[in-house]
Amino acid sequence: MYPIKLSSLFLFCALAGNAQLAVTVSPAKIIGQKAVVQLCMTNYFAASVVSARAVCFVVDEQGKMVGQSTKWVIGGTKDRPALQAKSGTTFNFVVTNPRQFTTTNLVAKVSFSRVVMDGHRLANVAEDVRVLTAEK
Repeated sequence: MYPIKLSSLFLFCALAGNAQLAVTVSPAKIIGQKAVVQLCMTNYFAASVVSARAVCFVVDEQGKMVGQSTKWVIGGTKDRPALQAKSGTTFNFVVTNPRQFTTTNLVAKVSFSRVVMDGHRLANVAEDVRVLTAEK
């Protein structure tokens, strides 16, 4: 019975030590030549996220990219504050297309390229950022 309790303790420590930036990507809303994709972000790090840069790709049902946009989704400019520890925020990606989207069945794929923590320390985006896609 002792090994079970000890393994439970290790599992808890592993989950608690896995601090991250959790991101939920909402389905794209099509408005003429624009696709609006909402990101809901929660900072589970112990420190604040000073800035984060992401790219949003909009693809059609055949997997062909029909638009993309890269933005600072947290911080990065004077009018956007840092995301404090244990708090959340939203960001609306607006992806424009030179002509009207021909379908409304579009999927947004989001990838983070840079996350800067308090003290100018860079987070490991491959391990520390979790992006989930919300269902329609």
